[in-house]
Amino acid sequence: MTERRMQSRARALAAALIAVASTTATAIASGPTAPAPSPEGPSSVRIVEDDGRYRLLVNGAPFHVKGAGLQGGDQEALAARGGNAFRTWRPDSPSESGREMLDRAKRNGLFVALGIEVGKERHGFDYDDPAAVAAQQARIRAEVLQYKDHPALLMWVVGNELNLEATNPAVWDAVDSIAEMIHEIDPNHPVMTTLAGIDRAVVEQVKARADSLDLLGIQLYGDIDGLPQKLRESGWTGPYIVTEWGPTGHWESPLTAWGAPIEDDSSTKARLLERRYRTAIESDRRQGLGSFVFLWGQKQERTPTWYGLFLPSGESTASIDAMQRVWTGRVPGNVSPSITPIEIEGRRAVESITLVPGRSYAARVDTDDADGDALDHRWTIRAESTARTVGGDPEEVPTEVATRFEVNQGGGVRFDAPLHPGAYRLFVEVRDGAGHAAYANAPFQVAEQADPK
Repeated sequence: MTERRMQSRARALAAALIAVASTTATAIASGPTAPAPSPEGPSSVRIVEDDGRYRLLVNGAPFHVKGAGLQGGDQEALAARGGNAFRTWRPDSPSESGREMLDRAKRNGLFVALGIEVGKERHGFDYDDPAAVAAQQARIRAEVLQYKDHPALLMWVVGNELNLEATNPAVWDAVDSIAEMIHEIDPNHPVMTTLAGIDRAVVEQVKARADSLDLLGIQLYGDIDGLPQKLRESGWTGPYIVTEWGPTGHWESPLTAWGAPIEDDSSTKARLLERRYRTAIESDRRQGLGSFVFLWGQKQERTPTWYGLFLPSGESTASIDAMQRVWTGRVPGNVSPSITPIEIEGRRAVESITLVPGRSYAARVDTDDADGDALDHRWTIRAESTARTVGGDPEEVPTEVATRFEVNQGGGVRFDAPLHPGAYRLFVEVRDGAGHAAYANAPFQVAEQADPK
């Protein structure tokens, strides 16, 4: 909704909540709480505003989102680490139905910002096709009716990054119609959509065409440090949640000479996450209602480790430890190992390493475990990803290359370069035997003429 309309609704809601004002004031004074989902019936979720300062109230108590993006993953670990909510991209997942997911969230004391899939222009959805738009609206109505009264529901997330590679502003007309429909059948939960970044042009379109929305979701990665300035320049003064944030994205990372993005190691990512949370997210308690870190799970996107906070085999990484510290102020009892970037013959990825086919090379990382756990180093080589997808679209995991590895004491390895020229990536995963891990990788290329020194 427009900010004026948003403020009008907020004032009306605030008046309706006078009966719980004293309880709310006490809770605010002692810090945000984590109210349990209602035992029966829907939770009441409201955004209230006072002189441009926004607050999220759940069942009358202040609620600041300490969440993660999660689709069918380990809710129990999220709750144990101090999270209070998660967002999804669709109502269900391959592993469980939406009802099962929400029921499990309730048992874990978590709230859910439930994602609703909305057609994307880059995937061929035509917002100038009335029949397609009407069919989408009918499908979404059925989904909302199915889940609107669940006590673990926090809010609705209509679409994901609909501004990415899109040119037809009619998408925002459809979003507005969806939001109006949701408000008509579910008066208990706010409605939002998420944007890839935030700028004045898209904010103006949203204000003009989708003024039934209650708040915005903002998604930034390496450039999240600039969030305060981006907000000012965009002209958005309403409430928002950072619905995706995390490591530096593959599209904004340094590149090798042949264009391979260079991924940070797991220790570097953890330090970045903690700093970005404290300086860019938690610094705004005026408009910001919290955040969902990406991704509480694992996915292939350029590499199998770029965005997941867990390894594919399930071990947690230092980024999970970092989120527990910022959410709770407590250090885990057993932490993940630390690691440095991979060096191949003393060179790091930023030096654009080129190797000769079949020749033997030495690589190493420095690792440490603060708990004294014995560390197991596992090295692999994969072909470099050729995916050029955007916005998290599905990718295939690149093929693993069979080659000889001789693992040495202390984090070193000797390996044979692949026989065929091309672009590759060397990976190492370091496990502590207690469910935690570190990782690093380095892109390299193989060519007939190369000098690694």
